[in-house]
Amino acid sequence: MEGSGTTKFVGAIDEGTSSARFIIYRAGSDVPICSHQLDVKSFYPKEGWVEQDPIEIYEVVKKCIDVTMDEFQKKGKKLKDLVAVGITNQRESSVVWDRDTGKPLYNAIIWLDNRTSVTVDQLVASIPNNSKNIEYLKPLCGLPLSPYFSALKLRWLRDNVDSVRKAMHEGNAMFGTIYTWLIYNLTGGARNGGLHLTDVTNASRTMLMNIETLQWDRHLLDFFGLPNSILPDIVSSSELYGYVKETKIEGVPITADLGDQQAALVGQQCLQRGQAKATYGTGCFLLYNTGPSVVHSTHGLLTTVGYQLGHNATPMYALEGSVAIAGVALKWLRENLGLFGSITQVEPMASMVDNSLDVYFVPAFSGLYAPYWNQEARGIICGLSEDTTSEHVVRATLESICFQVRDILESMRKDCGIPLTKLMVDGGMTINNLFLQLQSDLVGINVIKSKLPETTALGAALAAYKAVEPSFKIETELSKGVTRKTYTPTINDNERDVRYAKWKMAVERAIGWDAAVPPRSDYFE
Repeated sequence: MEGSGTTKFVGAIDEGTSSARFIIYRAGSDVPICSHQLDVKSFYPKEGWVEQDPIEIYEVVKKCIDVTMDEFQKKGKKLKDLVAVGITNQRESSVVWDRDTGKPLYNAIIWLDNRTSVTVDQLVASIPNNSKNIEYLKPLCGLPLSPYFSALKLRWLRDNVDSVRKAMHEGNAMFGTIYTWLIYNLTGGARNGGLHLTDVTNASRTMLMNIETLQWDRHLLDFFGLPNSILPDIVSSSELYGYVKETKIEGVPITADLGDQQAALVGQQCLQRGQAKATYGTGCFLLYNTGPSVVHSTHGLLTTVGYQLGHNATPMYALEGSVAIAGVALKWLRENLGLFGSITQVEPMASMVDNSLDVYFVPAFSGLYAPYWNQEARGIICGLSEDTTSEHVVRATLESICFQVRDILESMRKDCGIPLTKLMVDGGMTINNLFLQLQSDLVGINVIKSKLPETTALGAALAAYKAVEPSFKIETELSKGVTRKTYTPTINDNERDVRYAKWKMAVERAIGWDAAVPPRSDYFE
């Protein structure tokens, strides 16, 4: 079939935190044909600050596209065989640029960045009745006040960068997450009518979109002191937006956009209410499909848009739990502590010991996300003894990610009332079989590994194809009969719960690390 002249293909731009890539799939399938991936540099101007150069991001994406197309054409394929392109991206990361020149007014502030902690404190202090409730805006946007989200980054830019403040005042500033920045440039930029768009999944991560109406909300804009003029138009996740005007895919329609975690939800085919997936990358992100219902969490989770596959399609929602530090904790062990030289050594090292010897590592390098939402928490390693080795610390690091996933699954159970019986998983860390077994052991349910380690690009490609082939049904036509590896629990409930109780004790200490007596939060009751 691949050699047939009638075969169609779909491309996916996947712009993540640490790298960007372009992948071409056979249309309507999870079969990749060719791809190219390049790293994206991050900068750390101060402690807790994380930035990237928006121009470099775009140049890296263009390079990935062009190299992949060269390989595509070497396989005998033509540009006309590529019927659509989708985009998926790191979500809350924010760019502001000049409307006239198209040039960035500051580096992209990345989702991990924690500089807006003071901004959060100032906004919390302004909440009526002095309630200091970080969930004050959740009924409108589904999100708590946190440095994580785009509105806080925008407010910081307004308050601290003269060129941004001036451009906002003059109506000359344009804002977007990374998708908006990419489609603006791919469709012409300032010189050639570049589109200023965002889809509902990315917009739902800004704290500026009403989670019910899926429109920008005046009350939210007023609360953050931001002008409406900076905002892109909100569109669905799967429709014709425009055509590429640069690179070797010039003329190809761009027909899908999903934030990376929502793209993984689609790529994992978690399209029914009650299905959930976890993606392990720089951070770890769990999404639980709640269908067309907006479920407001009372246990520390986020309400977000899962996807909207068509302009007139019913939007589907999700509950999300976000773990800031997952794979990056292993990077820290390698680069800061020198415990190993290559990430491929992690599984063999952790397998050299039968357990973590009661070592618990809470990697709260920039605070804790769901379900704690404590920006003052800091990393801590508990339970060290003279018998502790580097292997125990590496294994404890893997377990720390598993425990954080259990934290989120516990909250999902409380919010939805139905415990999960299985968890679909993907992401770079899923190549580690010991890690997935630990995950199954520590949450007590089956963990099912995706056929492909990365499903974000696949989700974008499937949504892009659906826009040009409306009869395509993602959930019924994708790789029928594929067998996925399943990991089942090997420890009993008592051992699992004892270890989880010790984990929560370690979290209490991470939250109260600078206090004589660690404070107890409501979550631990």
